[in-house]
Amino acid sequence: MAFEGLADRLQHVMNKIRGKGKVTEADVKEMMREVRLALLEADVNFKVVKDFVKKVSERAVGQEVMKSLTPGQQVVKVVKEELTELMGGENSKIAVASRPPTVVMMVGLQGAGKTTTTGKLANVLRKKHNRKPLLVAADIYRPAAIKQLETLGKQLNIPVFSLGDQVSPVEIAKQAIAKAKEEHHDYVLIDTAGRLHIDEALMDELKQIKEVAKPDEIFLVVDAMTGQDAVNVAQSFNEQLGLTGVILTKLDGDTRGGAALSIKAVTNTPIKFVGMGEKLDALEPFHPERMASRILGMGDVLTLIEKAQAAVDEEKAKELEQKMRTASFTLDDFLEQLGQVRKLGPLDEILKMLPGANKVKGLNNIHIDEKQISRVEAIIRSMTKEEKMNPDIINSSRKKRIAKGSGTTVQDVNRLLKQFDEMKKMMKMMTTMPKGKKKGFRFPFM
Repeated sequence: MAFEGLADRLQHVMNKIRGKGKVTEADVKEMMREVRLALLEADVNFKVVKDFVKKVSERAVGQEVMKSLTPGQQVVKVVKEELTELMGGENSKIAVASRPPTVVMMVGLQGAGKTTTTGKLANVLRKKHNRKPLLVAADIYRPAAIKQLETLGKQLNIPVFSLGDQVSPVEIAKQAIAKAKEEHHDYVLIDTAGRLHIDEALMDELKQIKEVAKPDEIFLVVDAMTGQDAVNVAQSFNEQLGLTGVILTKLDGDTRGGAALSIKAVTNTPIKFVGMGEKLDALEPFHPERMASRILGMGDVLTLIEKAQAAVDEEKAKELEQKMRTASFTLDDFLEQLGQVRKLGPLDEILKMLPGANKVKGLNNIHIDEKQISRVEAIIRSMTKEEKMNPDIINSSRKKRIAKGSGTTVQDVNRLLKQFDEMKKMMKMMTTMPKGKKKGFRFPFM
């Protein structure tokens, strides 16, 4: 995950000052020296670091901190607020045109993931905003670009407008918008051409498309892994096109996070979305405050709740609760619950969103083996309907058959049955607890 190194360093610094009953100017100076080094090592632009350190230092030795009852905590609050401000202050939403369609121009260099991100953004608009987007294949130079967008469109069940590679991108954009108006599409997402580097021909073409399409948004897609180069690319595109937003891809990778912390300050262009994986639903709105909380080890409960709301079927959750109350929870229900949990994303990343997770020793080194969950699923799927309903009938010969069918061992089957039995006992305890004592109890996979 991005920011891991920076997060470790900053959390270490913040923990040293957090509990202090009295904070001196010398304490603040020492803290800011470490913060400066941590930010520079994370590849944050040096001018941005200088301004950030100055702002935090001025506030940290001001009246609001020195005269407070908990100065150590106030300093941490100041750092969080300034970090949030540095990344844009608040979530910047996608535009909505007063008269549809809203036109979004997607620009960027080759290799940043622009075409895939265009598909992901269309998916976000359809699923989360209930919009009707139209994808436009306007990259006529890269042979696979049109085909790639058409494949994405089929996967997502979103229409793609294409005139092949012999018509100019300007004409494609013009006809696509006319088509969108005719078919009542809410959004038009134009996937433009990229280059390996910025050149005059690319910019001239993008300016012509901008003139014809009159986009409500111009999103630059940049690879977060490229660090300061991403900031330089953003600056150059912004100067020539007037960007309205940036989408950072590969923020889930092993990136130091400097681009995310520098882009808004250097270009005054907000980060609107971040790519958090390869799946087509792995594009998230960028929330500066939530990211600042995660960097400082304060968790990100709001994102976790949103993920849960998107992944969990409310009707099924109510049905499951009823089964738990009547102790009729089966291995089939358990399998379904596992599937819902997996939709939230990698479990080790989910754990890190919990407040106080940074205080759990060794959490950064925890890797939850998804294969283990797959083995559990395979074991349950190898059982008969009767066995799933009533695991007590599973004797040694049945265990051997289940192990063979799932490619696991009898010990794996025994382990699962034991864990399931323990969970049922916990559920029974929960349903017999006095009302007031149930507060805070949670079934492990809910």
